[in-house]
Parts: sequence; C-alpha cells; structure tokens
Amino acid sequence: MDDDRLKSLVIGCLQNNRKSQEAVFATFYGKMMAVCRRYTGDENQAKDILQDGFIKVFGNLDKFNFDGSLEGWIRRIMVNTAIDHTRRKKAHLKRIDEENPIEEVGSEIVDDQEEEPNEAYSLEVSDIREGMKSLSTAYRNVFNLYVFEDYSHQEIAEKLNISVGTSKSNLAKARANLKKILQKELDKRHGKSPERV
Repeated sequence: MDDDRLKSLVIGCLQNNRKSQEAVFATFYGKMMAVCRRYTGDENQAKDILQDGFIKVFGNLDKFNFDGSLEGWIRRIMVNTAIDHTRRKKAHLKRIDEENPIEEVGSEIVDDQEEEPNEAYSLEVSDIREGMKSLSTAYRNVFNLYVFEDYSHQEIAEKLNISVGTSKSNLAKARANLKKILQKELDKRHGKSPERV
C-alpha cells in the first residue's frame, strides 16, 4: 500500500471512519498477529494482545506524525502491549532469575556465532515458533526483543525492569533451550532416539 493511501486511511481513522479503521486493521493484521504470537504460547492470548494493541493504535493515532513508517509505529505498540500483557499475566516476571549472573553463562553468549549443522535448514519457521512456545515467559520476552525487535540489552533491561546481566543471561538460556528443543525435533524427524542419561 502506498504512502498516500496510508495517509488517507490514517486521516479517515482520526475522523472515526469505520471503513478506514477496518482497512488499517486488515492491512496489518497478519504481520501484527505474528508479532503477538511470538510473545505467548497461546493463540487466544495472542488474539487478546492483538485486539488490545489495535485499541491502543486507534486511540493514539493522533500521535503518529508520519516521521517513520506506520507499520513500525504499530509494531512498537504491539510489542509494548505484549510485554504489558505478559507482565500482568505472569507476576513472576518481576523476580526473574537474578541469582544467575552473566559470568556463569559467558561461554554460551560468546557462542552466538557458531555454525549450525546443515540439517538445521530442514526446520520450518513453524517449528521455531512452536519451540519458542516452550520457553518461559521471561526467556521468550528477552529473546523476542533482542532477536526480532533489535533492542539492545540496555533497552531490554529498562523495558522489563531487569538488570543488563539478567537480560544477557536470559538470552543465552533462551538460545540454549531453543537449540535443545529444535535438536530434539530434528532427531525425531531423522529417526534418532534421544540419548539416555
């Protein structure tokens, strides 16, 4: 959709034009639903976040000044809504594992750039999305903000009210857990039985 069309839709939304609101919703529904899904393992919760997010979008559209893209602006609102939702839903977010300082997981963090085996390419996006559902809320939030939203650890710490060390630690643990989950899925596909401990 071109900029002029988006501009006219925004103006229509500001005038409470129902068709303009429906057009904005339809235009961004798919992408924003994907954002919401990443923050929760539950489809209904993702829909709740999306709905709350669009209520905020339409309620604050007068603050959008066309400096950046409308999609980026809506996305930030969805991310903030998802974070708020998980904060309310999970009271334990405020006491995220502070006992594990970053030094304990340093090797995992340095390992960021290691090469993955070729079989990893047989995974689908849906496999990764499913794997992310298994992560704890704390790990999933940090992972999403760092990997998908391109936040720095300082920004994540401020947004989630945690320390920078905890953000780094949670990212490393999220990656390690996700790697195990996806490896298990690959092993299942290739007929390998899980190792016994």
